Amino acid sequence: MIVRMASEESGTTTSAPIRVSEGKRVDAGVSATRAWRTRLLVIGIVLSALNLRPAITSLGALLEEVRDGLGMSGSVAGLLTSVPPLCFAVFGVMAPRLARRFGPGAVVCAGMAAITAGLVVRPYAGNTAGFLAASALALMGIAVGNVLMPVIVKRWFPDRVGSMTGLYSMALALGTSLAAALTVPMTDALDGRWQYGLAVWAAPAAAAVLPWIAFVRARDAGSTDGDTASPDGDTASARVEPDGLRITRSRTAWALAVFFGLQATAAYITMGWMAQIFRDAGVPAGTAGVLLAVTMVMGVPLAFVIPRLAARLPHQGPIVIALGVCGLAGYAGLYWAPAGGAWTWAVLLGISNCAFPLALTMVGMRARTGAGVAKLSAFAQSTGYLLSIPGPLLVGVLYQHSGGWGLPLALMAGLMVPQIAVGVLAGRDRIVEDEATR
Repeated sequence: MIVRMASEESGTTTSAPIRVSEGKRVDAGVSATRAWRTRLLVIGIVLSALNLRPAITSLGALLEEVRDGLGMSGSVAGLLTSVPPLCFAVFGVMAPRLARRFGPGAVVCAGMAAITAGLVVRPYAGNTAGFLAASALALMGIAVGNVLMPVIVKRWFPDRVGSMTGLYSMALALGTSLAAALTVPMTDALDGRWQYGLAVWAAPAAAAVLPWIAFVRARDAGSTDGDTASPDGDTASARVEPDGLRITRSRTAWALAVFFGLQATAAYITMGWMAQIFRDAGVPAGTAGVLLAVTMVMGVPLAFVIPRLAARLPHQGPIVIALGVCGLAGYAGLYWAPAGGAWTWAVLLGISNCAFPLALTMVGMRARTGAGVAKLSAFAQSTGYLLSIPGPLLVGVLYQHSGGWGLPLALMAGLMVPQIAVGVLAGRDRIVEDEATR
């Protein structure tokens, strides 16, 4: 490129053969595009994570009002609290296949749109069947987000799996706690109608659609196979899935799936029933919602710290044990003094629930390739959520037929023991490709 030079003394211009490298200009443009896409991706991950639990915890805060409004029995309400893991199991297993066909960005974008639609429709469905169907639509969107977020993190941030998983988990915990804390006050401010209190959470879900639109067009928001464009706009080298990878042959994959299922059981029982436990103990509804929010908000700082710590340890077993002990202590407290020590039990159960970000971190650590993470994430989450389905339903049945919380709490505490055992096994320094490749 020829650049004209102006003389300051004479005011004349001359042509000087100074050449500017076109390659450097292109490289600068690529770098700027890469940085912009990375920032947009981080925003998309955070906004998506914020919307992966409000559909559940907002319902937990208003479960009694919804039961009265729709005429549900305790058993049906237990079924309602079992719908999330059922949908996660059914729809989560479809996520890798959809991502291969349409691109993870497009699938996550569609998932956020499904969450928005489901949250708008379900409060006004008019009956239990319609309420469940609309809830399932929202939960379908959550399911694909659950599975694909670890894949996207592994694909785009392979050297920052711990920190990015921590950021994603922290945002998820924040969204969970905000829905638990604000649903009842917002319902009171909106004429006391529970329909408004549930529908308002469609707004942040709609906002989460926007960052992914760019990746829908480009179809390059990572790939479960690693054969599409990378976030910097370059074509990534193909990462072929290892031949003969049979994830079900991996003991580590099974241990991680069972651990995921047991921690999910505890989490959804907590989100669906904890507020009701406090209310039955004489705690006001607003305070019970805040206590649930305290449990959820504990995950905000810990969900950022635990994955970073776990990524630096060769064995995550000690973290599994510490979280399990907190859960056992929290359940014991709910049995002996649910109202008197309510704040302490809420904190302990909040710490215990951080087994979720730990499980996500181990998904990223137990596989070597992006394709391996995709398979492991889908298998562990789908199998785990399938295993967790009976838990919330069984709690509802035990609560209705026993007339108290003694038996449900005994069940919760009893499940914590195998959770610790399989978590220690899943935390060993193993790679599923080494175990599952023939």
